[in-house]
Amino acid sequence: MHDGREGRDAERAWSRLAAGGFVVALAAAVLTLGAALGYRTGLLALGASFTALRWGAYAGVAALVVSLAGAAWTVFRRRQVRGLECAVLGIVIGAVCYGLPARQQAIARSLPPIHDITTDTDDPPAFVAVLPLRADAPNSAEYDPGVAQQQRDAYPDLTPILLDDPPARAFERALEAARGMGWELVGDDAAAGRIEATDTTFWYGFKDDVVVRVRPAGGGSRVDVRSVSRVGRGDVGANARRIRAYRSRLAGD
Repeated sequence: MHDGREGRDAERAWSRLAAGGFVVALAAAVLTLGAALGYRTGLLALGASFTALRWGAYAGVAALVVSLAGAAWTVFRRRQVRGLECAVLGIVIGAVCYGLPARQQAIARSLPPIHDITTDTDDPPAFVAVLPLRADAPNSAEYDPGVAQQQRDAYPDLTPILLDDPPARAFERALEAARGMGWELVGDDAAAGRIEATDTTFWYGFKDDVVVRVRPAGGGSRVDVRSVSRVGRGDVGANARRIRAYRSRLAGD
């Protein structure tokens, strides 16, 4: 009787541990989601948002440890312990809250801290229509030649896009591809061969501006693309991925 009561007390204790892990996981989720939502709604500055995200990752690790302990006890005892479902949920939520920012941080560390990417580092396409929208942006729309070599080293594949079409047809294709990307078109000037747009990232709602330039090249056309973040020293590779996606759409891949 005494041993049975102690066993039940132990099970209840570990069940509470599993539930506790789930509660910590919920706190991690609130911090992680709140970090992005707080920034998007203007309630948090970018620095405060990143601080909340970091604490969300710490809470995610804590949830993982506590929830794993509760789940391990269940396996060890080989019986159903109340709260096992909480332990599993705590593990999943904790892993996501830690894993996502950790992965982003790993990517950021592997790339140069630049946020202005272009297929033409010698004569990058210039913004015109987008400039008023960037008036208060921390990052300038002026190209810094000092980042050119860093870009070439990190993204050697980002070269001009060559099309067999004459410039007028190439411009139509470029404009159609820009619309297909889901960007917010800001301006298009067929005579100048220039298309300008803004792309908003899903998670944080960062605004990145894009300019596409179409010029004659031999018997066809040359298309250059430039993508620039409004905030942030580095872009975690977002601008390069955007240009690659655009290139693929334009080429019809």
